[in-house]
Amino acid sequence: MEIKVIKNILERNQNAAYNIRRLADENKWYIMNVMGSPGAGKTSFIKCMIENLKDVFNIAVIEGDVASTIDAQQIASYGVKVLQINTGGACHLVADSIAEAIDSLALTPQTVVFIENIGNLICPSSFDLGENLRVVVSSAAEGDDKPYKYPIMFEKADVVVLSKIDIMDAIGFDKQRYQKGLEAIKDKDLKLFEVSFRTKEGVEGLIDYFYTLLDSYFKK
Repeated sequence: MEIKVIKNILERNQNAAYNIRRLADENKWYIMNVMGSPGAGKTSFIKCMIENLKDVFNIAVIEGDVASTIDAQQIASYGVKVLQINTGGACHLVADSIAEAIDSLALTPQTVVFIENIGNLICPSSFDLGENLRVVVSSAAEGDDKPYKYPIMFEKADVVVLSKIDIMDAIGFDKQRYQKGLEAIKDKDLKLFEVSFRTKEGVEGLIDYFYTLLDSYFKK
């Protein structure tokens, strides 16, 4: 008897992700999969993008959490479309859920869609959600060893946002060690931004990067 469990799950997810990507191309949506540990700053990153880009681009957010609507309520206060997915225990989002969420949001063409994935550094990296870009938010508070301990998450990232840099000195965060770990995984083919969403240090460069990226995409 042939048993195909994991393969079938991944194949089904990949098919759903393919359909999302096809729809995104047709409708000119730009989808970002935002991943990272709980408390790393994923919601802060999305809020920063909304605050600075909502007057230029249409924005929608899909919030993933095991339970609650706490983050979705914060996002809704900005007046953008938001939909909450509660996984009820699952440690990652899947493309089927994203497809359903996109359908429910009734997105207009030329919309930026932020997906805040479930907080962990393992499972989300294995599931394609049909995104254009993967962003990993990694906070200094987690320690400088994360690229060494969770290499697949960082290997599959297009952009890494190192947050909470205002506390690096106080906790003895070794920035050179962190960067060396990233370079060992991605060579230098990785965008790294060092920011503090509390003090706003480094935020201007982050906003400039995403503004240029999105403006270029929507003008094609």
